Amino acid sequence: MTHVDGMLALNAFDPQSGSATPPATHALIERRRNTFGDGVPLFYRDPVHFVSASGVWLRDQDGFEYLDAYNNVPSVGHCHPHVVAAVSQQVATLNTHTRYLSNVVTSYAERLLDRFPRALSKLLFTSSGTESVDLAMRLARLYTGGAGFIVTRFAYHGHSTAVAEITPAFGPGVPVGINVRLVDAPDGYRQNSPVGLKFAQDVAAAIADMERHGIKFAGLILDTVCSSDGLFVDPQGFLKHAVSTVKAAGGVFIADEVQPGFGRTGEGMWGFERHGVVPDIVVMGKPMGNGMPIAATVTTADIMQAFTDRSGYFNTFGGNTVCCAAASAVLDVIESEGLIENAKATGAYLKRGLEQLKSVHPSIGDVRAIGLYAAVEFIQPETTKANTEIALHVVNELRKKRILISTCGPKGNILKIRPPLQFSSEHCDMLTTAIDDVLQGMLNRSA
Repeated sequence: MTHVDGMLALNAFDPQSGSATPPATHALIERRRNTFGDGVPLFYRDPVHFVSASGVWLRDQDGFEYLDAYNNVPSVGHCHPHVVAAVSQQVATLNTHTRYLSNVVTSYAERLLDRFPRALSKLLFTSSGTESVDLAMRLARLYTGGAGFIVTRFAYHGHSTAVAEITPAFGPGVPVGINVRLVDAPDGYRQNSPVGLKFAQDVAAAIADMERHGIKFAGLILDTVCSSDGLFVDPQGFLKHAVSTVKAAGGVFIADEVQPGFGRTGEGMWGFERHGVVPDIVVMGKPMGNGMPIAATVTTADIMQAFTDRSGYFNTFGGNTVCCAAASAVLDVIESEGLIENAKATGAYLKRGLEQLKSVHPSIGDVRAIGLYAAVEFIQPETTKANTEIALHVVNELRKKRILISTCGPKGNILKIRPPLQFSSEHCDMLTTAIDDVLQGMLNRSA
């Protein structure tokens, strides 16, 4: 799959690799390729076929269980009984759109808004994070009168034509838009200067470059944990200077909470909270419905008014009653099972385990984590040069041990650990022990 570049190429199955897949798996791969072509990559050197799941476990066609340390979509666990019951009851009762009155939809919207700062008081439902970002861009343009957006250098924000233009992670085959400027992620591992000040300076330089080219600035769009760039989360509060710079230039700050949102950081419901800033627009998606297609764009009354003065909004599937029932059930589970608190406690335990690995394996250059989101960066020892080969080896060896993770970052040298929020210290031990075994095995072979 050499034609697939950028983020989609990370840890992708290569049908030309000569991998010895079982006949049944090979047949399903070929059926899939005949249907989708080669533009929809599979994970792993040896793709895996799952048929069921529960909690933090997935089961393959032979009944083997795999520990899921990667999927944030089933945020409260695969097939959570409370979410399944809510969906089943609602789909057997009514499933329709938002042009009819619905207590299910309105009550969920109220519950969701209650979890935001007071200024963020209006929302619109969509079906995906991509749609939410696309809508946020429209809101920003109408409110500011601008067209220029700033994103980080390996950001991923979605798939639509407009959103792909602010998604440099797709690689050179999908060029960024002419009104888009890229800035370095706030990389505390490689940057010597204070990351918050440098990030703000880079944003200011990007705004100035737009002005020189006659482009009016609309806003900064940022995943608040810089997931695709490699997970950059520290120091707490580093976004303040950049957000102040954006506001002073007449732009808006759009917080992309698709990955950090709904409690993953362990420090509140949203990633932006730990920085002491209030975004102008917030977008969310994946974890919102635990696998059901629901997403949203939240904003201020003024920005929403600027939009509705010129445009109505309707989305056939955005905010349908079944997906809202699922999303409301997700909030129930987050609260009743204390999953934000679990993300904090278990995430701290996981980070300690990963840092212990770093202390004994020189191929690990950095460990970054916030709640149940962790990154392990592999390097050439005694340098900060990316070591993609080791990262890919670890991912594929863990797959053999029936543990699922993947990679991120521009070089694909960073393990991306992002499990369901039900993850426990026992699961962390399974993961860190397996990583240690793989790395120790590499050392033994090279000795």
